Amino acid sequence: MGLNHAQMGDMVFAAQAIHNDGSLPEHEDDALLVPAGGRGVIVNVGHLENDPAQVLYLVRFENPDGVLGPPLGCWPDDLAGAPPEAA
Repeated sequence: MGLNHAQMGDMVFAAQAIHNDGSLPEHEDDALLVPAGGRGVIVNVGHLENDPAQVLYLVRFENPDGVLGPPLGCWPDDLAGAPPEAA
């Protein structure tokens, strides 16, 4: 399904588990970054330079202690407007 129309400041949830695709060198490849249902906030919205129709969200997800983690780039299909069990 995915999230297609969100704005900065919106609360979102990981639609499925998000793993490192190799773009974060401080984490092992395929390391779990956010579990399915993880709650986050959109901190920026952008588009790909070579495909302006493609939206990319920058999201800070909560760590288990409730503190926001570093921003992660997410595709609309990575995100949901409600936790997966409530969707």
